Amino acid sequence: MSEQSVVPTTGANSEFWTGKRKQRLWRGVQTILILIAAFIMLIPIIWIFLAAFKSHVEVYQLRLFFTPTLENFGTVFEEPYDLGAKLFNSTIVAFVTVIFAIPIATMAAYSFSRFRLKFETTILVVILATQFVPAVVIILPFFIMFRDLGLLDTRIGLILVNLAIVMPFAIWMIKGFIDGIPMDTEEAAMVDGSSRIQVIKNIVLPMAAPGLVTASIFCFILAWNEFLFALFLTNREATTLPIGLALFRGEEGDLWNLLSAAGIIIMLPMFVLALAIRKYFVQGMTMGAVR
Repeated sequence: MSEQSVVPTTGANSEFWTGKRKQRLWRGVQTILILIAAFIMLIPIIWIFLAAFKSHVEVYQLRLFFTPTLENFGTVFEEPYDLGAKLFNSTIVAFVTVIFAIPIATMAAYSFSRFRLKFETTILVVILATQFVPAVVIILPFFIMFRDLGLLDTRIGLILVNLAIVMPFAIWMIKGFIDGIPMDTEEAAMVDGSSRIQVIKNIVLPMAAPGLVTASIFCFILAWNEFLFALFLTNREATTLPIGLALFRGEEGDLWNLLSAAGIIIMLPMFVLALAIRKYFVQGMTMGAVR
């Protein structure tokens, strides 16, 4: 190989370093833009976190250095706010919703994925179409039905409503994961003598576990943050955390320090849950993206 082919000429060397410099410059710009976007998204959370430890007077002052207090976290659990009862209601409603929704959605998703049904496409479209109906349109039928059944202001009523909200989403999401499981694996197990139930238990569910975890997380988040139905269908006994935030008003206006403390309490389970199962969550989201 000649020396001329190995050592770049002055012009080529200049173009090489210019291209490399442009690439580094573009990466720097991308990093700065990502940091700015992340900072903008984190500003409300940072403000809430700081305000939760401030007094009612200090919360209106944009100061990073102040004397922190835990008084707000104690006040929100006292009368008349009683956030503990609302935390209990939200926990029961969200967990029971997930406990019932995921097994039912899994069975429905498996049926849609593995068996050919009459009007299958129409049924799936109808299930999906329920997600496009504005919640405010169907509140009145739910209100009248629950009033006649004696389910107004009860946790059972909220669980039924949340099941209606999360089921279509869970069915579609889990079906996508089950569709990705090879049929050959199930057929081989059935040839070896396994029943359909054993195939579902020993093959389908373990392989679809990341998708089930991901669907469970989204269902829990939807039930935990549901506001509109809880606002109209509860009054006192079954009030949940999002409704409880509306109570933090006084003669002096919105009590932002108490609102922030309650907001931290509402967000905390979501953060803990995300950290605890982030491995399955990322794996499930990646599998769904690939398919």
